[in-house]
Amino acid sequence: MAIKRPKVAIGFIVAGVLMVLFGTIMCFVVPLVIDDQIVKHTVIDPKNDLTYTMWKDIPVPFFMSVYFFNVLNPAEILKGEKPMVEQRGPYVYRKQCQKENITFHPNGTVSYREYRQYHFEPSMSAGNESDVVTIPNMLVLGASVMMENLPYVLRLMMSATFKTFKEGPFLTKPVGELMWGYDSGLVDFLNQYLPGMIPTSGKFGLFSEFNNSNTGLFTVFTGKDDIRKVHRVDSWNGLTELPYWRTAQSNMINGTAGQMWPPFMTKESTLPFYSPDACRSMELVYQRPGEMKGIPLYRYVAPKTLFANGTDYAPNEGFCPCRQSGLLNVSSCRHNSPVFISHPHFFNADPVLLDYVQGLNPSEEKHGLFIDIHPQTGVPLNVSIRLQLNLYMKKVSGITETGKISDVVMPMIWFEENGYIDGPIVNTFRTNLVVLPTVLEYLQYILIGLGLATIIIAAVVYRKVKRSNLNVSLSSTFIKNVGAAEKEPVKGSHGLETKKKSISTSE
Repeated sequence: MAIKRPKVAIGFIVAGVLMVLFGTIMCFVVPLVIDDQIVKHTVIDPKNDLTYTMWKDIPVPFFMSVYFFNVLNPAEILKGEKPMVEQRGPYVYRKQCQKENITFHPNGTVSYREYRQYHFEPSMSAGNESDVVTIPNMLVLGASVMMENLPYVLRLMMSATFKTFKEGPFLTKPVGELMWGYDSGLVDFLNQYLPGMIPTSGKFGLFSEFNNSNTGLFTVFTGKDDIRKVHRVDSWNGLTELPYWRTAQSNMINGTAGQMWPPFMTKESTLPFYSPDACRSMELVYQRPGEMKGIPLYRYVAPKTLFANGTDYAPNEGFCPCRQSGLLNVSSCRHNSPVFISHPHFFNADPVLLDYVQGLNPSEEKHGLFIDIHPQTGVPLNVSIRLQLNLYMKKVSGITETGKISDVVMPMIWFEENGYIDGPIVNTFRTNLVVLPTVLEYLQYILIGLGLATIIIAAVVYRKVKRSNLNVSLSSTFIKNVGAAEKEPVKGSHGLETKKKSISTSE
């Protein structure tokens, strides 16, 4: 039995070495395998069931919450006093997006149109679409600013037209009509005699262009040839650059379409995307790490320079003519109407904008936009895009509807589009991208630890067995020697006695 023990110990040492070797190999191979699987499943390909479905038909609930700035003192505003507003809402709409006309091209791109629909959710809203609110009349006050530099006679004629169609400087209508459109004789008149002046030919509403519409023809890279390009926009409506702005940099179409990004993001990565609604590319920056339902994430937010004017941030000079920082002039892509985009309640904007309007209270928690991204895959886990629509108002001579209105950028509405991964999808996501890699990571360290422990224990046992065998061998040799020594004196005494007897006899 003692002879077999060293061999068993050596066997355990070999097994331990193999476990350490296998665990060490896993340390290098497992991350490569995981990254390879991420690349394989991130490519826009109908064979990738989960990610392709997420890309084609957003499988999670997405909502748009709309808040109106109800004007409390319209008569006083016409006298030149400071506007007073109160926030009304949210009025929540479920957003449904679906990509159609999907066409794959030989150059590693895919084209599509994404259609969107909105459905009112009364249970999630703070009121009904029948609620009545008062906001500035874009048709009157917007058109007045647009005609400011036209001949005085034309301005008089426009003022007479407003009176003919009983259009005043402020609208008091139900939320549903303001959102999705209302019949207006003025709209029909303008479309007939001044075609192209307003963006609609039917009912006029703040979101009339959004419902049952598409965001244009996008062509994006599939990532098949280069995963770093996946989801990146190649062209929009056939354009590789925009015609709206003053510089080539401002007209660039950068980043993705704003739904998914390339994998393997770092804290130094940014989140560029093109927004047809904002008529420009935008870029979010890393803020902090986080976790959502056990899934690690990076939070990206809008930098303070996003809507800064050209004076405060030179690269934005191309988006001018500018007003105060915090406003994006989108008149060039909105039929020259004096419309500005900002963060809600003028968050991150020039403080002077808050002085012009009473009733605003900006905060990052309520009004800052963010996107939470799973950095390994580039998949958004939680999204909250918050923007505000503003109208520039002022007194225009010849158009009496403008009264004595002071120059002011007037907030009209702000909206939040938000959604997050939930349900079976988040479970599948967590299992494949969090649990499984974690198990494999722990397994490799367990193998290394178990292998080292086996080697140490087996080595100790081997040493003890060898020492024990050596002691047994020494003991056997000692016993033999002692036995031999005990026998030698007996033989000597016997010879001595014989010799003595011999001597005695001779005497």
